[in-house]
Amino acid sequence: MDLGLQRVRAVYEGMTPLSCPVITVGGTNGKGSTSAILESFYRAAGYRTGAYFSPHLIRYNERVRVNAEEVTDEALCQAFAAVEEARDATPLTYFEFGTLAALWLFAQTGVEVAILEVGLGGRLDAVNIVDADVAVVVSVGTDHKDWLGPDRETIGREKAGIFRAGRPAIIGFDVSESVAREAHRMNARAVIARRDFHYEESPWAWRFLSAARAWDLPYPALRGRYQLANASCALAAAEALPGLTLTAQDVRAGLQAVRLAGRFQTLPGPGPRVVLDVAHNAEAAHTLALTLNEQRVAGRTLAVVGMFKDKPIIEVFEALRGSFDGWFLASLDDPRGADAVFLEAALRTAGVTPDGLYDDPVEAYTAALGCARDDDRVVVFGSFKTVGAILALMQDRRGGGGGGRVV
Repeated sequence: MDLGLQRVRAVYEGMTPLSCPVITVGGTNGKGSTSAILESFYRAAGYRTGAYFSPHLIRYNERVRVNAEEVTDEALCQAFAAVEEARDATPLTYFEFGTLAALWLFAQTGVEVAILEVGLGGRLDAVNIVDADVAVVVSVGTDHKDWLGPDRETIGREKAGIFRAGRPAIIGFDVSESVAREAHRMNARAVIARRDFHYEESPWAWRFLSAARAWDLPYPALRGRYQLANASCALAAAEALPGLTLTAQDVRAGLQAVRLAGRFQTLPGPGPRVVLDVAHNAEAAHTLALTLNEQRVAGRTLAVVGMFKDKPIIEVFEALRGSFDGWFLASLDDPRGADAVFLEAALRTAGVTPDGLYDDPVEAYTAALGCARDDDRVVVFGSFKTVGAILALMQDRRGGGGGGRVV
């Protein structure tokens, strides 16, 4: 990792630039869901979309979608070759290389709107080489302190670096005050949750409200009440983007069609309910705890968890210690991965005794399923790598392959 824009911007200036409207989405949590919801809105309206996500769960193709479909290996290789030619001797990081490849693909395929998820922070993230027509900061938490700063105020300023003077800056429901201050300092057009837009819930539907409209809408296909805040940010961004029209029917269809793996994703099939969630920081853990409490099951809830060592593991466990009846801890085979013994020490510090320690997420998941009854629930969480291992297992059992569809 090497935060900064000078090198990646220099290479981008020698490549085919994007010529369509761009929405950039940042935040500690919720930026992937918000990006996917925006993508789904514009697809429902018939626009040709490009969406860039990170990280991936199983295969790299997940990061780059055109018309809501993963691009093919062949298309990615063409894009990588274009970046390689353009960069000459300029060094690029993994994320910078991938970002440039995605932007090249979107330009080559003529997308009508591009949705770019920020990888880390905002001000110095590679996607910030593009001047967004609308920028969104969904939330601000305290992840990545080593890179972004010691507290929410400092981190908020970094995330607000995707705003541009004179252009809409959507500020979400769970942000630090520094985000609005930075928008004001930059002369961005701040659109602030609870002041300029908000939402109301009911058991069967929800309502989005702004100065322009009040829409009664179905719940998003992405599960969890917290998705209403993400959907509201997406709607505020779409409302602020000039030139591309969305009807209420487009929005309703987009909410019902949106898909993004690993966000309180429930796997189909008989037996114990299996939920996959990429929650890996304290704020996401609190949200996961609330969602588990809202969506109870008759039996027990069992945790399968694998995490990276640089995450606030004890804080995550403390947030979730009352949510689980059993804990199955998995080592992650990664330079940043925590082993199960490390997780056990953190879990005991949080006041909980684990049920078992395992060499990898699949082994821990298999053990949890083996002792689960049909009315129990198994929740896999802690990192993209942990959730990705179980998704890959499910894909192998179905006989699925890799790669995306033709653009």
